[in-house]
Amino acid sequence: MIKNRLAKWVFGSTFVAAWLVPAIAFAEEAAAESVEWQTAAAKSMAAGLAMGLSALAAGYAQAKIGSAGAGTLAERPEVSIWIITLQALPEIIVLLGFVSAIMISG
Repeated sequence: MIKNRLAKWVFGSTFVAAWLVPAIAFAEEAAAESVEWQTAAAKSMAAGLAMGLSALAAGYAQAKIGSAGAGTLAERPEVSIWIITLQALPEIIVLLGFVSAIMISG
């Protein structure tokens, strides 16, 4: 269970954005031709939210993993490859957010 208030906010907003961003993009795609600029604006905002929130979530995860990893490496240096692997995994979240942003705006 997530106990930290900031963690709840970050992961909660990421979850909400993961459901709202595609809905906004698809709703605006069905709009009439006379509101073309509104469609472009909504897609740009949705792409920005997808990229920004995924980067925030990955940064938060890397901060927690990095601080725990530093303590672990001080006590057990033989697990360094595991710490490096765990530190790199949240970058996948950013890459998925980037791909989502490209798909929304394209």
